[in-house]
Amino acid sequence: MTGAEIILKTAAQAGVEICFANPGTTELSLVAALDSPHRIRPVLGLFEGVCTGAADGYGRIREKPAMTLLHLGPGLANGIANLHNARRARTPVLNVVGEHTTWILPHDPPLNMDISMLAQTVPGWQKKSMAAGELSADTAEAVCASLYGQVSTLIVPADIQSASVGTVEIINKPFSFNPVDEEMIPHAVSMIKEASRPALILGGRTLRRKGLQAAAQIKAKSGCELIMMTFPSLFEAGASLPVLKRVPYFPGEAQKLLKHYDAFILVGTNEPTAFFGYAEGIISFLPPKAPRLRLDTNMQDAAEVLCELSAYLGPQVGAGELQPVLARLDVPLLPSGRLNAASMCTAIAALQPENCIVVEEGISSGAFYYTYSPYLKPYRHLTLTGGSIGIGMPLALGAALAEPGTQVINIQADGSAMYTLQALWTQAREKTKVITVICANRKYFTIELESLRAGHQSLGDGAKSLMNLTDPAPDWVSLSKGMGVAAVRTDTAESFVQAFSRALQEPGPFLIEAILE
Repeated sequence: MTGAEIILKTAAQAGVEICFANPGTTELSLVAALDSPHRIRPVLGLFEGVCTGAADGYGRIREKPAMTLLHLGPGLANGIANLHNARRARTPVLNVVGEHTTWILPHDPPLNMDISMLAQTVPGWQKKSMAAGELSADTAEAVCASLYGQVSTLIVPADIQSASVGTVEIINKPFSFNPVDEEMIPHAVSMIKEASRPALILGGRTLRRKGLQAAAQIKAKSGCELIMMTFPSLFEAGASLPVLKRVPYFPGEAQKLLKHYDAFILVGTNEPTAFFGYAEGIISFLPPKAPRLRLDTNMQDAAEVLCELSAYLGPQVGAGELQPVLARLDVPLLPSGRLNAASMCTAIAALQPENCIVVEEGISSGAFYYTYSPYLKPYRHLTLTGGSIGIGMPLALGAALAEPGTQVINIQADGSAMYTLQALWTQAREKTKVITVICANRKYFTIELESLRAGHQSLGDGAKSLMNLTDPAPDWVSLSKGMGVAAVRTDTAESFVQAFSRALQEPGPFLIEAILE
């Protein structure tokens, strides 16, 4: 058995089912080993950022790691932007990076790079394996570490991959979260009972159905407000689930929301803070004198912690007492007339099917969608967790492959889409059921808005040229068709509704370029 076969056999035994790959010469043994019956499906991405973003989407849906296969330091570097998003999402990801053969490294070949140092820019688990006989243990440890919500990176020289090993034990390392800290729960209960207006700020696994059901119980028992972090990795929403307020992106708006509460219990997330250092000096969003408590650690199951908190607050309440806490179905009417960000989001909310997956990287254009999300048919929602744009299309790809047959809807800013449009090719090749809606306002509107907030009230032509996507404007219908994905252009609400309705009937991927006023 070769080292490459050991890696794949161990990963498959640990539950890895798919490998998003953009391999090169130093990964050829692993490529060849993918032909062996290890039950790991290879998927080609035309850019490493597509592979890492797709692994993120897959992991968010399946709650177990996809594998990426990356070529040396440059390949890892190309994938790091979306690994950053995966780290912020606390998504399990297993990177396998091919390194030069050990005997050529001292000669500093052209592609030589310090891969270990580069991997450290995405904190998590990492190791460089230097013996084929240790690859099973290393792979098993990497998979296990990822399940806590980490990016694991295993670096393997090409000659270690191709080395033959006689008898080898395939390691299966069991995984479990750390137990709930029973001594912490009473502190949280006291804070809730002593406060006039306590609030739970939720993230991570608490925003899946199990955690949300516990949160609804907590609110019904205590009146505690339910708030979610600004950019959660995945949240379930819709009728029969509790309504959560969302921490706004801009610091002033976030402080305005949170100033009404006098105690904060955080589960699955750290204290919310500003994205950037603004001139007004706002860093923390919480009222300075309000007590706050992070109830879980990153090694615990946040949903289970929330269930324990609910149990400490008293017995389960019945359906009648829960009813005021839960959202009721309120699907908007179809829009007509002008096509702008608001009418586009209204149409998507009105037409999306039950149990679909929405990937939102609409940036400024997608903000309107959140008005409707709590009151729609139940669905799952993935966001831009780390702020590194170019995640939407790969995330939608990974989500679609994690759950074949489920409709995935990608609300996608046009500027961000240009970073990883190669994902459309893989969507076409894998026949994924993804609708991509390009929010074509033909500008980096968020940069324009942030410039105004920074005090740059009158920008000249040079500065404005760095914020607009015109002269020429990207032709998304042509770009999409060139990648093998059918596409149409719409410029009215009626034509968008017609195109989206058609897209829902398509068996494979479809793109709508929405020209927004």
